Amino acid sequence: MLQPVSVGHKNLSDYTHIVGWPLIDEIRELSAPLAGLRVLHLSATAFGGGVSEILYTLAPLMRDVGLECDWQVIYGREEFFNATKLMHNALQGSPQDLTDEQWATWLQYNEMNARELSEDWDVIIVHDPQPAAVISFVPEKARSWVWQCHIDLSTPNQATLAHLLPHLEHYPTSLFHLEGYVPDGMNGRVHVVPPAIDPLAPKNMALSPDDAVYVCNQFGLDVDRPLVCQVSRFDPWKDPLGVIDAYRLVKGEFPEVQLALVGAMAADDPEGWDFFNATIAHAEGDPDIHILNNFNNVGSVEVNAFQSHSDVLVQKSTREGFGLTVSEAIWKARPMVAGNVGGIPLQIKDGESGYLVETVEECAERIGGILRDPGLGIDLGKRGKEHVRAHFLMPRLVRDWLRIFGQEST
Repeated sequence: MLQPVSVGHKNLSDYTHIVGWPLIDEIRELSAPLAGLRVLHLSATAFGGGVSEILYTLAPLMRDVGLECDWQVIYGREEFFNATKLMHNALQGSPQDLTDEQWATWLQYNEMNARELSEDWDVIIVHDPQPAAVISFVPEKARSWVWQCHIDLSTPNQATLAHLLPHLEHYPTSLFHLEGYVPDGMNGRVHVVPPAIDPLAPKNMALSPDDAVYVCNQFGLDVDRPLVCQVSRFDPWKDPLGVIDAYRLVKGEFPEVQLALVGAMAADDPEGWDFFNATIAHAEGDPDIHILNNFNNVGSVEVNAFQSHSDVLVQKSTREGFGLTVSEAIWKARPMVAGNVGGIPLQIKDGESGYLVETVEECAERIGGILRDPGLGIDLGKRGKEHVRAHFLMPRLVRDWLRIFGQEST
């Protein structure tokens, strides 16, 4: 069997005070006829990145409403993840396609993992391109299959997409975060469902100002000086180098400002360490730039503290599948400056609940404007949090999945 992921227990009722009774009641009503439905989530990694963040809450909540839900992770070695990272970048627009040998490696590992997949599921949900070809080898192992895409396919490398589509065409159902991400050639039912965050997870739960200050102190931040923070993978698409450039422009007016760049290193991202080191090099030893990851003992609570204590939060992505770190940040009621790409504009109403930017200069200008007017930052943060509450919390995602399962059973 593939590697099972232990997800613990969660109770839907615990979210009632945050999302309200009407949504909770709707979920209970939708789940009743689906009791006992056997659902498997299949993904490439159990830590690092948005997919695993979602599944650690979604899977136990599916169990709580009566589904028999499990999560398993595929096996892969460095050669496989090197190929799939290249595939991920190409599907988001990079001109470099996989070589014939790399495509063969991807298929070989999909076939190997398919053989290890357990049987007799009602629904198998395959997340992202890494295990997308599993269905091609063992379609009989589930009554229904769903492919969920968490990346931006709006302007893909066409050669890469052409290699992938014959496998995607086997799926009777697929999910995308945005309508614009759905490529031509998708068969079956296509659903557009944005992701969501868990407001009760350690990364997002309410943290007292004193606790946030204590944690920030532990990592050498001066809690009496302004702090700008970006939380994301160390990835060219997240543009941490551009964030450093924007910080340097802001520092001309606010010499006391500090920058924290915080990210988790994921098992399926072999380029991460290279770009982490490139980010350190770009910082050029500036003592006010703090570059941290999970190998520095930065976990969910620490991320929460950095975000909660920040004066301005940044997500200067140049490509983004959805950018769930934006909703996580805004949930702390802090002002957000983010790239005008992917799913980020769904999460921020420009000028009302945060700012959308295109360039380093725009990013610096918006950060400076908030630092000049703290009251503006407070207002942006409050409006942003209510927007996230209405649209991007986990119970809404559970409801959307239950609706899909209900359609698939008819």
